[in-house]
Amino acid sequence: MLSLLSLRKQIDAGSLTPREAIALSTAAIAEHEPEIQALVSRNPVPFVAEQGPLAGIAVGVKDILDTADLPTQMGSPIYEGWRPRADAAAVARLRRLGAVPLAKTTTTAFAFLDPTQTRNPRHPGHTPGGSSAGSAAAVSAGMLPLALGTQTGGSVIRPAAYCGVVGMKPSFGLLPTVGMKCFSWTLDTLGLFTAGVADAALALAQMTGRPGIDLPTTNPGTPRIGVVLQDFCADAEPEALDALERVRAAAEAIGSRVCDVVLPAVFAEAFGFHGTIQDFEAAQALNWEYATHRANLGPLLRAHLDEAQGVSPKAYDASLKVANRARRQLPDQFAEHDLDVILTLSAPGPAPEGYASTGDSRFNRLWTLMGVPCVTVPVGSTPTGLPLGVQVIARHGDDARALKAAHFVQTLMREQNH
Repeated sequence: MLSLLSLRKQIDAGSLTPREAIALSTAAIAEHEPEIQALVSRNPVPFVAEQGPLAGIAVGVKDILDTADLPTQMGSPIYEGWRPRADAAAVARLRRLGAVPLAKTTTTAFAFLDPTQTRNPRHPGHTPGGSSAGSAAAVSAGMLPLALGTQTGGSVIRPAAYCGVVGMKPSFGLLPTVGMKCFSWTLDTLGLFTAGVADAALALAQMTGRPGIDLPTTNPGTPRIGVVLQDFCADAEPEALDALERVRAAAEAIGSRVCDVVLPAVFAEAFGFHGTIQDFEAAQALNWEYATHRANLGPLLRAHLDEAQGVSPKAYDASLKVANRARRQLPDQFAEHDLDVILTLSAPGPAPEGYASTGDSRFNRLWTLMGVPCVTVPVGSTPTGLPLGVQVIARHGDDARALKAAHFVQTLMREQNH
């Protein structure tokens, strides 16, 4: 994979120019894209800035985010060839930092569940996940050092885990969603895909103008970790649980304090209401498309929106009250157990076989609803080579701590695997 941090170090040292760095992505795309099919469109003659903290960094932009120089088609024939006038706010920020939004990456239709044509670079025949399939696959295949995705249920964390890359879902609202096709305004969160945790930390620090998010140069010590298994969900597969246990054992072996945490009942209740909130908002966000182009919606989305018409404002309001109660109580869980971060599963197991499904988001939905920062870290693979990941979660607004702990996990597991 292409490391954003490594490319920037080479550019700063003068051993690589920004144009040469972009050429590395262009060459990798030519080699891998015919097989992976992670991209929807690409700028053949991009402007390459010579200056800026992200100069030389090629970016993939999930195709529900507006780009002024490339079509924004949202994975749907309804928007085929549509050209926005302006960049989404996050894309405009990347350009100002010197980055090159080189390509639009595939998305499931309107970022729901109807699968894309994208293939998993790590294991052909298995889903790359969704809805940010193209962004995860493009980074995994070494085509791009940075890609943008979005998460309403589990659409950053899950595909990142399936494709063996780092996925970062920041705190809700930290990255602007202006210029992004909305599915659920309470849940939609813009996120990042990179080769390593340090790459994600640098990118997020630059994109938000918050240098404190970047990783510290000194050793931050061992985090205090609470392991959450979400006993209100269906059980995870043995491979996923084994990966979580390996991380736990390795952290304890070098002195990290690790304890089990059972979440109070309000969190199980909130988890159950994620769908009510999402569906009520999606029915309004996609009202025009549903009313005028229902036949051109993906079959899964069409059926889902049919059902969503029946969600009442009363049910929605009641669901929001429970979600808000759980959000208020989550910091107490960190304080009560004296935790820096929560460690949990990124997905129920490795990427499922076949392309009919994008996988299950049951280990992501609660944390999206809570609006907290989440980082998935690759931690090895199954005997057949399917990537596995674990998820690190911190308090809302504590993105720097989530990234530090994720980097701790990544370093720990790399050392263990070597």
